[in-house]
Amino acid sequence: MAYVPDTIFALATAPGKAGVAVVRVSGSLAQNAGKKLFGDLPEPRMASLRLLKDREGRRLDQALVLFFKEKSSFTGEDVLELHLHGSVAVVNAVLRELSDMDGLRLAEAGEFTRRALENGCLDLSQVEGLADLIDAETEAQRRQALRVLSGDLGNLAGQWRENLIRAAALIEVTIDFADEEVPVDVSPEVNDLLTGVQAQLSSEIEGVETAERIRTGFEVAILGAPNVGKSTLLNALAGREAAITSEFAGTTRDVIEVRMELNGLPVTLLDTAGLRETEDHVEGIGIERAKERAANADLRVFLIESGEKPDFEPFSGDIVRAAKADTLENVPDAVSGKTGQGVNELVRDITEVLSSKAARSGIATRERHRRAMLGAQDSLTSARAVVALGPDSYEIAAEEIRTAIRALDSIVGRVDVENLLDEIFSSFCIGK
Repeated sequence: MAYVPDTIFALATAPGKAGVAVVRVSGSLAQNAGKKLFGDLPEPRMASLRLLKDREGRRLDQALVLFFKEKSSFTGEDVLELHLHGSVAVVNAVLRELSDMDGLRLAEAGEFTRRALENGCLDLSQVEGLADLIDAETEAQRRQALRVLSGDLGNLAGQWRENLIRAAALIEVTIDFADEEVPVDVSPEVNDLLTGVQAQLSSEIEGVETAERIRTGFEVAILGAPNVGKSTLLNALAGREAAITSEFAGTTRDVIEVRMELNGLPVTLLDTAGLRETEDHVEGIGIERAKERAANADLRVFLIESGEKPDFEPFSGDIVRAAKADTLENVPDAVSGKTGQGVNELVRDITEVLSSKAARSGIATRERHRRAMLGAQDSLTSARAVVALGPDSYEIAAEEIRTAIRALDSIVGRVDVENLLDEIFSSFCIGK
């Protein structure tokens, strides 16, 4: 007898009082659950108003209901959606009624999406895109997640796979039918196919780090000597008193972080300890942390006294500003967090630098994707070297190409993903 998964249900919208609450049911008993609650099911994908009743015939709610047939739903199973009035009492009553039905159980975190993956409605990269979309806080994060959820990464991996299968087939025909009338020298076309895939892989690998920054946030470190106005500038940029300001040098001992959005990009501003020689042990720890975070940040903003130089050489693209512009006259590129002078211009420059970095992001968004592409890249490099040795080595070249295909298949979840699934779905809420 074939295994039939449990029918699951859950609240798919946020808990608490709301205008509308959606309860989702997925599985072979979804139709039966609907019939028990309100009688005849509506036509698939047709919203209908129904009166929901419990087993005793008492009214639960008047709801808008939708039914999706298997293979035409998010999970690939029969799915029933109940759009209820968003009362906590109404939702609890409906969930209790569903839990008392034989064969139904409350869904686990991410179980609806997991079923979509298992039933071929989503590939693994799309699942990751959905997780990112749920977590998206900025416009850039939303756009990036939507590209992955829409299948762009899977489609690209599919194109690579198709080209590599063609290359492997050319080589294997030469191996298997060496005495037949087949092209003996397939190396030019094979090399063209492998080189083309490698070039695209290189481009995507370079863009992963930036794509990850869009997911997690760019870091901008504010650096300078003690009491130069870093914390005051941070507060001006954040629009609130995020950091303690004082006329006493060395007030900031640890790295203070403030998250914000610039031009749709997630940005974390870092207010660091003032850079100076000190015998204070605690302040010294703060200065070392400041240097470490600054080195790893995507952008550094140096605040300096007019006429001074930064404490260490800025990286390409870093921004240098004269501090305390309100006390200076005719000093270009000066900024004052106290009065706001030059703050808008600084925000513009930070945004331009980070937007330029973001433009270099690829479709692949995770370290897992990068590792898979690097593995494929290495195998293709080996394959090209072996192809150059001639037909006697084609069998080895074909195996290297197959290894590259398997590496790329892991991106969309065709192979080697079981150990990833629990980690991925743990980030989902119940009902998704």
